[in-house]
Amino acid sequence: MNDGLAYDATLRNDSHMPTIKVLPHPVLCPQGVQYEAQAGEVLCRTLLEHGVNIEHACDMSCACTTCHVIVREGGAALQAAEDAEEDMLDKAWGLTAQSRLSCQVQLRDSDLTVEIPKYTINYAREEH
Repeated sequence: MNDGLAYDATLRNDSHMPTIKVLPHPVLCPQGVQYEAQAGEVLCRTLLEHGVNIEHACDMSCACTTCHVIVREGGAALQAAEDAEEDMLDKAWGLTAQSRLSCQVQLRDSDLTVEIPKYTINYAREEH
């Protein structure tokens, strides 16, 4: 299990910074957002740094599914999910074949388009 990804300088390519496009989400970014990020950075951290307040209840340790995203474009260039991530994803709301935990996605040189699902499974935030 990966206890949060560290920045990997070997992925860095100074000639191209990937563009991250986040599709509109009714609460987190109603208009959507697009930004450039450094290859090697962790997707969840870059989302937070660019004003997309994606949930990350386990503090990015691959122990929950609150940072679940669906990679709509560019997923083929990413490193494959490890077993721990796959196991957690089985519990995610709205799981698709393109689902990833953003805390486990290390950016590469290729651009990404991601969708943040409308709901998460976060028992601490559920209103009863």
